[in-house]
Amino acid sequence: MIPELKKTTEQKMQKSLEALKIDLGKVRTGRAHAGILDHIQVDYYGSMMPINQLANINLIDARTIGVTPWEKKLASAIEKAIRDSDLGLNPASVGDTVRVPMPALTEERRKDLIKVVRGEAENARVAVRNLRRDANHALKEGTKAKTISEDDERRTQEDVQKLTDHFIAEIDKALAQKESDLMAV
Repeated sequence: MIPELKKTTEQKMQKSLEALKIDLGKVRTGRAHAGILDHIQVDYYGSMMPINQLANINLIDARTIGVTPWEKKLASAIEKAIRDSDLGLNPASVGDTVRVPMPALTEERRKDLIKVVRGEAENARVAVRNLRRDANHALKEGTKAKTISEDDERRTQEDVQKLTDHFIAEIDKALAQKESDLMAV
């Protein structure tokens, strides 16, 4: 029971860290990257579809994303979906390609984005701590039910705490990296 508990707790903590990295990837820096458009939905003949299922997304240069729809008629719908998204981008159609220039970030906008990033990191830390609490609760239940000895419970709690410390350090490292990316001009 104990090895299984440690393994599932570690896997869940890893998923929390990966979710944070995905969320941080959505926060835009001054540079372009194709992943920023992943959550945009486009109206495709009455149903909403992810943009990456309707077009090729590539980088034209460091500050411009190119979106080439597989159907030429979709260019205007893709352009509208990007413009209406919460990203604050202003796409323009050039032939059958939609060019999405990344505007330079102002100092004020950078500070706002850092607040958002710190909030995301804190949510990830809370998720990791909740997983620690759940694991410790399961250990206490096992001790009450006499399936786990008190020594094993104490040792496993220490191991779970080490896991928690490790993943919180990883979260802090990802946060520091994103903050430095945001502040780079």
